Parts: sequence; structure tokens; C-alpha cells
Amino acid sequence: MTGLNGSNGRRRPVLTPAQVLGVGFLLIIAVGTALLSLPAATATGEQASFSTALFTATSATCVTGLIVVPTSTYWSPLGHWIILALIQIGGLGFMTMSTLVFLLLGKRISLRERLIIQEAMGQFSLSGLVRLTRTVLLFTAIMEGIGAIIFTLRFLPLMPAGQAVKFGIFHAVSAFCNAGFDLFGDSFTRFVGDAVVNLNALALIIIGGLGFFVMTDLWSHRRWAKLSLHSRVVIKVTGILIAVGFIAILALEWGNPATMGTLSPGARLWSALFHSVTPRTAGFNTLDTAALTQPALLLTMVLMFIGASPGSTGGGVKTTTFATLIIWVWSVVTGKGEVELARRRLPRDVLEKALAVVFTGLTLILVALMALLVTEGASFLDTAFETLSAFGTVGLSTGLTGRLSVPGRFIVTILMYAGRLGPLTLVAALAQRRAGTSSIRLPEDRVIVG
Repeated sequence: MTGLNGSNGRRRPVLTPAQVLGVGFLLIIAVGTALLSLPAATATGEQASFSTALFTATSATCVTGLIVVPTSTYWSPLGHWIILALIQIGGLGFMTMSTLVFLLLGKRISLRERLIIQEAMGQFSLSGLVRLTRTVLLFTAIMEGIGAIIFTLRFLPLMPAGQAVKFGIFHAVSAFCNAGFDLFGDSFTRFVGDAVVNLNALALIIIGGLGFFVMTDLWSHRRWAKLSLHSRVVIKVTGILIAVGFIAILALEWGNPATMGTLSPGARLWSALFHSVTPRTAGFNTLDTAALTQPALLLTMVLMFIGASPGSTGGGVKTTTFATLIIWVWSVVTGKGEVELARRRLPRDVLEKALAVVFTGLTLILVALMALLVTEGASFLDTAFETLSAFGTVGLSTGLTGRLSVPGRFIVTILMYAGRLGPLTLVAALAQRRAGTSSIRLPEDRVIVG
């Protein structure tokens, strides 16, 4: 895209949608950092360090949940509300929130703004984007409102009414946006066998992680046969990952006395289900993550890498990317000429994009992992877990986050930003604009692969 300079008629460059998204998230993080740097934002009234304010603002905006200071005790009530606002804006995306402001002011949504919304929500076309945004905002308000009421009613016997309302709102928004921030100080570990808290949190996390397109598709059609291929793939893969994670965690941790070994059978089932869902970008936990067995930690890292679904509040390489690559590999192994999914043929550009997302994501993870191994001197497992948690905007940690050095904080901050923006969007934002596609085709040749 280019525009005309009004003074001399020369053409000047205009930011691409990917660059607008990248700059937009940076501006939100900058504002959040400034607000959290206010003395009134901390419980003691002392100004937070720049690295602490920046890390927390980035973690909230990128809906990650990693923390270098305890959210419940370090930040004041004002700090809590600032963090909550950053979670809401970051979870829905700044373009969704900007569209809300435009609609309230009666401003017309331009073509350029629609292109940015399309990029942010991962939509196939420009048609119906404003209507989609309205539906997303309404659906989000309803889900977070219901979740807040349920949490508040459950917390009322445990704390004063005003605090219960605050905790209910905070944790409902944090759960729906897959942020993982909590005000208890130990996440939901005290509610490990509580059916109300578990069901409410899990419902919010799963729905928020399905993606805005799937949410509106379900809202509009409500019948499986009428859902789009994308929605059906997302729901199927999500269900499979939850089921596999539940069975695996239950088997791996059943006899572990440091996690679920001492719990009742019912609490073990709840904790296994919760831990099969939360690694896919939610960040809450009912079990001590650091006490998990190594096989369970490895499984958690795989789930964190896969993440949620496109256009959702979560991160990772996304469920549809994972499914596409699995089917592609199977097609290559079985010698099929086309990649087929649910009686549909996937176009080549979808396969190439899936491969690019995974390769770019792995590259970011390996670079960040190497840097953290140099700066932190922690064990490989703890460092790798932290790296994948930051990239997947998950928020789970084995305890390394609170011990990060200042350089380590900046590395994780950059990784959280990259994970929320998405590997391909980040690369597109950093890449130079191409003048056009060349019509020249070079001679074909081959290399030996495998």
C-alpha cells in the first residue's frame, strides 16, 4: 500500500496490516509499561523497575501470564485493574477494541482498517468483518459476564463481597483471554477438586481458545453439518488434544505424591483434565508445575507449542497448523497426490503457510533458548519449558521466571511479543515490501531430500 504526500505529490510508504498490528501491540505495551511504572500501581507505593513493568505489561498484553513479581501482593488494586485492561485489550486484539471505539463514535470503518482487521482475525475475506467484530464483542461480554458471576458466587463464602466481585471479574477475563494471571498467588491450586471453579475456568479457556471465527460460526449455525471446514477441524483437533492430554497426564501423574498422588480420585480426574487444557495457552494451574514428572513436562511442552486456534486469544503454532502438517506428512508417506481433509482438497498455499509457521516458530524458540541458556545458567529442561511457555503465550513455569536476570527478562519479553503476534505476522512486519512478483521462472532441478 502507498499513499500520496500532500505537499509535494511524492508517494510515501504506508505500513502494511502486519506492520500496523506489530506497532499497535508495541504501543499498548509502552502505555502499559508507563502506567505500571507509576508508584500508585505498586502495593508499597514505590516505583517498579523498568524491566518489571515492561515484562508485566508485555505478559498481560500478550496474554501470557508469566510473572517476575507476585501479581496479588506486588501490585496495588490500581495495578490489578491496569493489568486486567491490558489483558482484555491484548486478548481481543487492539484492532477489535479500536473498531469498538469507531462504532461508538459513529466513525466509518475504512477499507484499510478492514484489511488490518482481516489480518488480525485471520479471516478469508473482507466481507462481514465489521459485523463479525460486533458479534465477537457481544459474545465476549456475555461469556466473561457469565464467568464472572459464577466465579463471584463461588468466591463469596471465602472473602468479602467487594473482593469476591473483583476476583470474579479478574479471573473470568483472564481465563477467557487465556492469560493465566491470578490474584490468589498460587493460581487455582487451592481449587484442585472444586467442580465449580474447574468447570467455569475450563469452559472459558476452551471457548476463548477456539477462535473468533469458530465462535461466530457456532453462534450463527449451531449445527455440525452447517459449520465451515475450519470450524470442524478446530473443534475436532481441540477435542482430540484434550482427550489425549487428559489420559496421558492421568497415567503419568497418578502415583506422583508431589502432584496428584495424594489427591482423591475425583480431584485427580479434575486436575488431569485441567492440565490437559491449560498448557494450550491458558497458564492457570491446579498442580505444581515444577513437581510434574519429566514425561509430563515434555507432553506439556508439546501442547504449549501447538497452542490454541487461529484468530483466538491464545498463542502457539495453532491447532489447524498442526492438523494440516500431520495430514500432509501422512499424504506424502502414503503416496497420495493431494492433501485431503474431510472430503476437501487443501490448496498448496495453505500447506506452505503451515510449514512456514512451524519452521519460523521453531527458529524463534531455538534462538531464544540458546540466549537464555547463556544468560541464565539454569537447567536445560527448565529453560526449554520457559521458552516454549513464552512463545506459546501460556504462562506456566517450573520456577525460572522469578529468577530471570535482566537480560533474561528482555529475551522472554521479546519472545512473548513474537508469540502473540504470530511467527508469520512478525516476519511479514519486519520484511521489506516486495515490488511485485517476478514472471521469470528459472530452470527446474533437484536435490536429494531425506
